[in-house]
Order: sequence, then C-alpha cells, then structure tokens
Amino acid sequence: METGDCLLTFQRIREKDIVVGVVGLGYVGLPLIQAFVRAGTRTMGFDIDQNKINLLKAGQSYIGHIPSEWIATWLREERFEPTAEMSRLQEPDAILICVPTPLTDSRDPDLSYIESTARQIAAALRPGQLIVLESTTYPGTTRDVVLPILEGSGLKVGKDFFLAFSPEREDPGNPNYTASGIPKVVGGMDPQSLELACALYSQAVVKVVPVSSCEVAEACKILENTYRAVNIALVNEMKVLCDRMGMDIWEVIDAAKTKPFGFQAFYPGPGLGGHCIPIDPFYLTWVARKHGMTTRFIELAGEINAGMPQYVVNRLIEALNDQSKSLRGSKVAILGAAYKKDVDDPRESPAFELMELLQRGGAEISYSDPFISRLPAMRHFDVPSLESQALTAEYLMSQDCVLIATDHSAFDYDFIVKNAILVIDTRNATRNVKSHRDRIRKA
Repeated sequence: METGDCLLTFQRIREKDIVVGVVGLGYVGLPLIQAFVRAGTRTMGFDIDQNKINLLKAGQSYIGHIPSEWIATWLREERFEPTAEMSRLQEPDAILICVPTPLTDSRDPDLSYIESTARQIAAALRPGQLIVLESTTYPGTTRDVVLPILEGSGLKVGKDFFLAFSPEREDPGNPNYTASGIPKVVGGMDPQSLELACALYSQAVVKVVPVSSCEVAEACKILENTYRAVNIALVNEMKVLCDRMGMDIWEVIDAAKTKPFGFQAFYPGPGLGGHCIPIDPFYLTWVARKHGMTTRFIELAGEINAGMPQYVVNRLIEALNDQSKSLRGSKVAILGAAYKKDVDDPRESPAFELMELLQRGGAEISYSDPFISRLPAMRHFDVPSLESQALTAEYLMSQDCVLIATDHSAFDYDFIVKNAILVIDTRNATRNVKSHRDRIRKA
C-alpha cells in the first residue's frame, strides 16, 4: 500500500478511527449508515435534499423500516452527522456513493446523479480518501465515468486516493436481511483500493466477497436483478396462459415448489416495481448494444413485464362488463401504491401505471395505502393528486371495483371482499378468504 500523504490506513480502519461518509440518504444510504453506526464507526450523511437533512437533524426518519429512535440515538451518541454541505466531502475518510441511477425517457442509463456527485467529490478530494460507488449501473461506469472525473482533481488512483465498486443489496422491509447481514461484493480499481474497501466493509457487514475488478462487481448486481426480472416474466407469461386454460397460476406454482431441487418459486404481479428490477436489465441491454450485441432474451422479458399493467386493466374491464358496467364512469379503488408489501417505497410501482391506464379509460380512481398517505410526484408517471382513503365499509361499497395492486399485511382481506362489489386480485392476497369468493377475479 502507498504511504506518504495517504491518511487512510488499515490500522485506522481496524481501530475504527475513521469517518465514513454516505452520499444519498435514501432507501440504500440510510440503512448503510445504520450498518456502520452499529459497528461503532462515526458517519456523515450527505444529501442535496435539505428537507431530508432537516428531518434527520431533528431525529426523525422518513423511511418506514428505519425508526426515528435509531436516528435520535445516532445523533445523541455523536455517531451520525447529516449535512447538505457538499464542500464538507473532504472530511470523511471513506465516501460511499448511493445516489439514484434512473433511466431516461428513451430507456438509456441516466448517470447524471453519479457524475454530479463525482464532480462534488473531486472538488473536495484529498489524499488518502477511499471512494466507493454503490449505485447500480452498467459494467465500466466506475472506470470510464467516475475515475476520470476524480483524477481531474490532479490526484491519482492507487497512489493519492482509492476507488472501488460495491453494489448495494438492500431489500426494504425484509427484517431477515438488513444491510449488515447481506454479503458485500467488492471490486477495486487496483489492488490497494480493493484491500482498503474490503477492510472497511468487513467492519460493518457479515461477509465481504472480493472480486477481480470493478466491472465484475458491477456486472454481478446487474445479473442478480436481471435473473429476477427474467423469471418474473416467465411466471407472468405463464399466468396469462393459465388464465386462458382456466387454471390458477398460484396453485400451479405452489405445486411446483414442492420439488426440493431445480425449481425456485417466483410470483406474478401487476408489473415490476422498485428501483432495481424494472431498471437494471435495461442497463444490461444498453451496454450490450454498445458492444454490438443484442440481448433478445432479456429484452423479451422486459416486454412481457411491461405489458402486465395493461393485462390487469383488461381483466378488470372484462369483470366490469360481466356486471353490465363500462370502465368509463366506474369508481375503481386501488389498494396499495408501494411497489411491494409492507414498505413505504413507491419507486417505479406498477400502481402508477395502473392509475394512468384506468384514468385514460375514463375511470374515477382513488387509492388506499397504510404506508403512503399522499401520492408523491414520480419521474415517469403523471401522478394524480390523491390522498389515501380509509378502508371503511362505506368506502368499499361505494366502489364499482377494488383492485389489489400491493398485498400489504395490514389490509383485512375478509373485510374487503365482504364489503366490495368486485375485487381484482393481482397478488393472490385473497387466497384465504372463504366467503363471497364469487366477487373475486384473479389478474
């Protein structure tokens, strides 16, 4: 390892005599802060959203599975300092980048958040700092995009500063796998960077998995999420076929998963949601085109998954027609705006596309979600200004149709089916409901 001006040493990491800075305090960054605080490390949190910083300074959380009590304790013990002052990026010994990597309207990678963060770090970069990109992106981003910006400071990687990639593996709302309990894949720009990054993460996570390059680590995350997207597409297509053949796809899956080898259960839904699975395969197809290759299998999976909201709406229209009603003018209540059950994360939720399609067809929509009191503005959707409705008997009975988009545990499905005229279930949430099953349609 280089000496001289390098302030970050293995000894300081082992003694936890360092400050870890996390840029981007969302669903990835804040749990990462928790992992390092639990390990006894001092942390700084950077975010350009002053509202988030103000809440954190007041000891308040804006993420459901990160209790406010935790943040208040971090502040009281002086283990966490939130700030919007990016000029202070010179203070942490290690900087972990956890900013969004969305798609453009043309489904190309949008690296603007990564690039702007790299420029802010470069402006404050000092010898000895370790920079780790965690944002999901295509193979080559760390080397081809982040490195040149950082070296524009005049400092050199592997000598003056260190650079690595370690993909986030956050599963919001899953108490069995927190940030500290999930193995961390790490790829370094050079051997020194890899060793330092592995030493850092080994203090806070259950296991560190070093790989030969940043590109391997970047590809690892893309493969993980593309694997899920492809298998979800398979069961979504199977769902449509089973429907035409008069079978229940969920019963078929339950039967198949009794096989103790060679099968992993994936489940259909109204579309893909979350920041990763709907987006990451497009990063892979984009970089494949750059290398003169088409990824037909992955692109087909994307087409199938993207078509599921329309399939659900078509099923809803058919069910309304059976009751001599049209979509236009019908009242449709959407249950769940979060992308998965029991979380407050609405990113890329299929509920928003369902809303757009239903409104376009003339339906009068409303929604209920115990985790999302008001619909937030979304990047790719024209979101209506709506507040969550209480699931009273009167509200349910006033609706022509109730569409279950997210199967939150807080929903009382017996009560919902009892009081609704028609229920469209996209998640098999009503599987244990015994009464009034004639009101339920699977979609």
